[in-house]
Amino acid sequence: NQVALDARRAEHAGSLEERRAAQFLLHQQWSAVRQAANAEGIRIIGDLPIFVALDSTDAWAHPELFMLDQAGRPLELAGVPPDYFSETGQLWGNPLYNWHRHQEAGFAWWISRMKAMLSLYDIVRIDHFRGLEAFWAVPAGEKTAEKGSWKKAPGRELLSALKAALGGDIPVIAEDLGFITDEVRALRDEFQLPGMRILQFGFDASESGKGLDPHNHFLPHNYTAASVAYTGTHDNDTMAGWLAQASTEERRFIEAYLGQIPDDPVRALIREALKSVAAFTVVPMQDILGLGSEARMNEPGTIGGNWAWRMQTEAASQSLARELRKLSVMYARTDEWKR
Repeated sequence: NQVALDARRAEHAGSLEERRAAQFLLHQQWSAVRQAANAEGIRIIGDLPIFVALDSTDAWAHPELFMLDQAGRPLELAGVPPDYFSETGQLWGNPLYNWHRHQEAGFAWWISRMKAMLSLYDIVRIDHFRGLEAFWAVPAGEKTAEKGSWKKAPGRELLSALKAALGGDIPVIAEDLGFITDEVRALRDEFQLPGMRILQFGFDASESGKGLDPHNHFLPHNYTAASVAYTGTHDNDTMAGWLAQASTEERRFIEAYLGQIPDDPVRALIREALKSVAAFTVVPMQDILGLGSEARMNEPGTIGGNWAWRMQTEAASQSLARELRKLSVMYARTDEWKR
């Protein structure tokens, strides 16, 4: 109640003020970074997890927008079924949305959330985009994500509301990995949102379970302009780490695809992503630096020990910058060639 809240605010006034000051300074500094980047023609992509945490301010302030009981406990939890990354699925533990209430409110919370993201970034990648078409609901109390079920989400209505509120096209990248259906693809394409193509998956015989396939849509010659090419993501091993564990069959396919046995296969594969027709190419710094599995960012389905890698200042050398600029000019990913 309000009395209890006022008492807590008074009790922790100093700590609250420190957090307000830190957030204010961070916002100022980030705004300066973004302004400087934009002035150089650089756009920033920000990541938007589709779900929020149970202990988030959003779930606390708007419990009616989530599938919670009267005590604020989740009735079902978010996750994904067993897939390439995990045999038992991934139980994320996020509360699921009460989509009926969101629709009644005209998706006001989502519109506010997207506008807040676009005040920080130029483009937003919606993580687990497929959850806007249908989401995996796991009953509370389950230890894994195996015993869930797919439930429909009003993605078309939500994206229409966002488009109307933003006054035009939605600057969004759809993270469309994992179990993707024709309905998810149709939703993505209806709103002209680019999807993701992971180069590593194109040469990974275990990813599809069907062996190496020239029709695999993760291979560069199958990319479309309405896509974003990645050598790998935070959930993958680094390219060097993956190559170190690649099978003989996979290595031979890579060499046949490249038409040569490259001295530096990581660099050669980065070139393949850059020369593709994908609208954007994203290369993690670990791949640019040629680092191995010791620099892997995240192991899906595991807790602890992730997101520990940090790039050292001296790694950002002038020679590396010149190499990246040369490749960007070569494959028309910058207008610098006109200057």
